[in-house]
Amino acid sequence: MAFKRQNRTAKTLARGRPPTLQKPKSISRKATRELINAIHQLEKTKAQATSKGDKTAEAAADAKIASLGGIQKYQQASLQGQRNDRGGDSSRILMEWLRPNFTASGLAAGGSVRMLEVGALSTTNACSKSGFFDMERIDLNSQGDGILQQDFMKRPLPTDDAQTFDIISLSLVLNFVPEALGRGDMLLRTLDFLKQPDAKEVQHVLLPSLFLVLPAPCVTNSRYMDEPLLEEIMNALGYTKCKSKTTHKLVYYLWRRTLCTPKEIFAFKKAELRSGPTRNNFSVVVRGPTK
Repeated sequence: MAFKRQNRTAKTLARGRPPTLQKPKSISRKATRELINAIHQLEKTKAQATSKGDKTAEAAADAKIASLGGIQKYQQASLQGQRNDRGGDSSRILMEWLRPNFTASGLAAGGSVRMLEVGALSTTNACSKSGFFDMERIDLNSQGDGILQQDFMKRPLPTDDAQTFDIISLSLVLNFVPEALGRGDMLLRTLDFLKQPDAKEVQHVLLPSLFLVLPAPCVTNSRYMDEPLLEEIMNALGYTKCKSKTTHKLVYYLWRRTLCTPKEIFAFKKAELRSGPTRNNFSVVVRGPTK
């Protein structure tokens, strides 16, 4: 069942992604890190300009992003980061969590688990090669065959259960949404595409679920977000944290959907939790239920 939203202009993922240019050559580890950081900072500047209606500043930010190489340069940097010598593919963590549970439940490889990978960059990551998943991959700017060019926030809603998924992957996607309310909308939208939980299903099968990966500072060093608040938001949406892992750079979560329909979705506003000049401003805002 799709949740009712207040009528307002849809905030699409494309608003938080830079323009497309030609695909560049391979770049170094240092250049990869600097490029990703620079584009993320420019996206924040662009989002602030957009919220203020400052078209000149918005265009200037777009121009600077384009001068850095645009979406394809950013995606290349992200692909570089998936190499084993750069920290590797985040879906390896997901497979480390799921494989024992699949084995314990007697689930064999054969593509019986439907998975939607949002922001997909590759068709050869750990999940794709495992054989367990019937994969559907989408991205704003497809980098090859097997990845549908599509905005998750514009994806048509399922018309029946066959179009829903056992697992959705948002790996380094939520943090690229430029506005806090847009991030809340994205988390809400995952409920429209995930299968409903089965009360009779054995509990060691961690499905249906949401795989969420964020830069660690989004949770560990934000003025407006920390681990307890993130868990409170996810619990309100009907998710329960099953697995988590924190590294110096990233935080990984597996959230199992445990409620068919949340009894009430409470509003979560942007409020300071930690002060200090070195904090970042990452936050998630969830609009309350429509009366």
